[in-house]
Amino acid sequence: MRTKVLVAALVVPTMLYGQVAEPGLKPGLWEVRVVKQVVDGRDLSRQLAQANMQMQQAMQSMPPAQRAQMESMLKQHGMRPGNGGYQICITAEMARRDTPILDKDGRCQTSKVDRNGNRTSFAFSCRSNGTTTTGTGVAQLSSELVTTRTNTTTENAKGEKHTMQVESQMKYLQADCGDVKPLGPQR
Repeated sequence: MRTKVLVAALVVPTMLYGQVAEPGLKPGLWEVRVVKQVVDGRDLSRQLAQANMQMQQAMQSMPPAQRAQMESMLKQHGMRPGNGGYQICITAEMARRDTPILDKDGRCQTSKVDRNGNRTSFAFSCRSNGTTTTGTGVAQLSSELVTTRTNTTTENAKGEKHTMQVESQMKYLQADCGDVKPLGPQR
């Protein structure tokens, strides 16, 4: 059970990192970093940071061919490891959208989006493989930094529920995404 929660803690921020793409967001390469994560009332921020550091160290110690394979796999999902986070590519179309980008596969839908200046609040729900996730979030855009806070509740097919609070930051790096592909299908 504890392992499943930790795995969910590592996966969910990756699924939701793009939710802050909104008008005013610059197209280009961004770095996403989870600042704080609380799962079922337990602060897992330190464990998440350690796991990220261990992954970075493991990749550095891999033989070049294996490291290239791992980097290629991440790039296929629109990500490249960065300094304590991941780099993602936001296209001009994604930046112009009028709704948050919740996940790359389109499993999540917004039910409410409110904008007030550089602050966007939203509600969403997702369904995948018998699991339902619902939540709310607030994104604050300031120049080249976006801070997002989300609160989610996940319920699996067995009726087990978990809550999560995540704070993440997206920092603009440059206009050229280089070899980082944009996130998946945009609806």
